[in-house]
Amino acid sequence: MPARLARTFTLPPLVAIVALAGCTKTTTGSTSPTTTNSDTPVAVAGGLSFVSLSMGYLQACGVTTAGAAYCWGDNSDGELGNGSTATSATPVAVAGGLTFASVSAGYYATCGVTTSGAAYCWGFNADGQLGDGATSNSASPVAVLGGLTFSQVSTGSYNNACGLTTGGAAYCWGYNTDGELGNGTTTNSATPAAVSGGLSFSSISTGYLQACGVTPSHAAYCWGFNGDGGLGNGTTTNSTVPVAVSGGLSFASVSAGGGASYTCGVTTAGAGYCWGYNSAGELGSGSTANSAVPVAVSGGLTFAALSAGDPQTCGVTTSGAAYCWGDNSDGELGNGATTNSAVPVAVAGALAFSAVSAGSYATCGVTTAGAGYCWGDNNYSELGTGASVASAAVLALTRSTAGREGTDPP
Repeated sequence: MPARLARTFTLPPLVAIVALAGCTKTTTGSTSPTTTNSDTPVAVAGGLSFVSLSMGYLQACGVTTAGAAYCWGDNSDGELGNGSTATSATPVAVAGGLTFASVSAGYYATCGVTTSGAAYCWGFNADGQLGDGATSNSASPVAVLGGLTFSQVSTGSYNNACGLTTGGAAYCWGYNTDGELGNGTTTNSATPAAVSGGLSFSSISTGYLQACGVTPSHAAYCWGFNGDGGLGNGTTTNSTVPVAVSGGLSFASVSAGGGASYTCGVTTAGAGYCWGYNSAGELGSGSTANSAVPVAVSGGLTFAALSAGDPQTCGVTTSGAAYCWGDNSDGELGNGATTNSAVPVAVAGALAFSAVSAGSYATCGVTTAGAGYCWGDNNYSELGTGASVASAAVLALTRSTAGREGTDPP
């Protein structure tokens, strides 16, 4: 499989470098950083009431009960959408005064759908993932071209996005070397391209180098990169068009993982299944073996939804309890530890969640009361707790840009 996206932090002298599961992180050695990871849920600052949250690569975004979009964390490419490129440790309002129904934070870019069904994106745009017909970054929302009316947009974790129209048609745009746009080609597109096959979808999810959707008849289809079995069709062959997920399961929803080729889904009966890459136990099956077909998530839990992240998976049960599994190097499982788990572990704090979103080494959730909580990695203040970046010198930090410039992933 392609190596996961690198994260490199450059700090002042006297530093300690720790390599964690393919991710290089640098932390200060002489002074304690003010940006601290958390292995249990911590409240998002600002007292906002959210209807949904989305954790991306190094940023998180949410929609309030009033329909306003806020983002926080890294902003080097304008992915917070507030017209600047300054990192923020607290939620900042997305510019433009738009009223959003949902937002999706991805790899240095974010997209959202307004209450009128218009799609907007902002941030990094080297491969046309903002869908505006260009390849220039934007620090404020730009309209996705095509005049389509969307019910949902899902921003991928490698320079692509997909959307679902109110009529159930799927469109994708951006990076397409492995066929993740699903239009039968491997050519990038800076505007929405129709997914081939004439299928009607009820939901869609864009991951690292693959995308998946569920039809109104509850069949799951995936397309794109398949080197680790993330398409779930029993092979490891890429597909530029949708292929049916094996097993004949009836799915309510699916979630394509970020940073690794794996996917998870919830059946109409509330059972969790995952397939694809599994080095940290992100399939939740009790093993670390890849699977090219769906395998049951251990524990017999009844889920309302699952969110496949990088490289952890989280879900909310029908009773509002949150569970996570997979990598836990930065506390992204939220159980008060930093030990990986190949089976679901309960998120600490006994909070009642309506939804969770697993991102890159960090996770966020919204409680049934509308409060935002996040846990895990916080090097770029993506937990939104109000902590500033590690030190003044970190304001000049640099990151590895491997894989960000419109080339194949490392």
